[in-house]
Amino acid sequence: MFQPARQDSGLGNGGRVNVISLDATVLICTFNRAAMLAETLDTLAATRAATLRWNVIVVDNNSSDATRDVVTSRISRYPVELRYLFEPRQGKSHALNAGLAATDARIVVFTDDDVRLSDGWLAAACRPMLDNPTIDYTGGPVHPIWEQPCPPWLDRTRSDLWGTLAILDYGEEPFVFEERRRVPLGANMAVRRTLIDRIGGFDPGLGRRGTSLLGQEQAEFFCRSRAAGARGLYVPAMTLHHHVPATRLTRSYFRRWWFWKGVSRSLLEQRHPVTELGVDLSQVARLTGIPRFMVCSAARDAMRWAGALLSWDRAGRVRHEMMLCYFVGYVRGVRTRAADSPTSGNPFPSVFGTKNP
Repeated sequence: MFQPARQDSGLGNGGRVNVISLDATVLICTFNRAAMLAETLDTLAATRAATLRWNVIVVDNNSSDATRDVVTSRISRYPVELRYLFEPRQGKSHALNAGLAATDARIVVFTDDDVRLSDGWLAAACRPMLDNPTIDYTGGPVHPIWEQPCPPWLDRTRSDLWGTLAILDYGEEPFVFEERRRVPLGANMAVRRTLIDRIGGFDPGLGRRGTSLLGQEQAEFFCRSRAAGARGLYVPAMTLHHHVPATRLTRSYFRRWWFWKGVSRSLLEQRHPVTELGVDLSQVARLTGIPRFMVCSAARDAMRWAGALLSWDRAGRVRHEMMLCYFVGYVRGVRTRAADSPTSGNPFPSVFGTKNP
């Protein structure tokens, strides 16, 4: 369990307030995105949440740009308390946990440093939990802001690859995440404080570090929330828009992202072998250490990739190629864990520090 240490550091208008009285804290972790952070803070300042008592905490995760100035220059004129914290330990999980340690608000609302927030976003995120004690967290749609046109090889009619770009849309009807075996995106979710106190914060071993694509800290959090019997609600009105930079609209970026998702997933499943679909991976048949159903799935993807190549189905070819990259990353993660056994003498972080597989 990853309980954040209680600590107070940073700047705010009036210093530390009695945050116990707050309904919500909006938590933004940032790393070298000063210009986009400015836009995020300005759209957040315009949100309509008159019935809520809330504040904003920005955790600067060791940025080298003008992040501090962007935040501190807004503190005196911000409509609610705006606080700046500096977290020198590189890694998003460290930053998230530092932010959690700085608030006792009833709800923590998580978003990113490169989003535009709708004016009703905060109220939509919090109201279900304030009105219904059985709802422990919420999540909503994340729509893209394209820095350049979406490439033709990315199928926008299917959601298979949307996670690569932090895009999410589950439709226009609310539903309980657990009933559909889904989870929200970390860029747009809100969590009841009592749930965080019960199951802990975020695992630094799985979080994003700087430009690394290792991830799954949110997925691991929701593994623990499911085990604790928590219930989350998808809220269609809890909508925001997320910048998609041109550098991510390349096949090479997609390949890296899916490879590292496979690596990360192998780490996650080592700690939580029961998947969101209820499959206990510790009990499944394996081939050379890899779940047999994954090997069969990879073989099908290889055949479908070949079929898409022959039929000039570019989007289909990319989709199956990414599933194969995921499989290769998963195998790499499993093999690295095996090599990291106490008798091997092979340091586990060596593989995960590699940027380009």
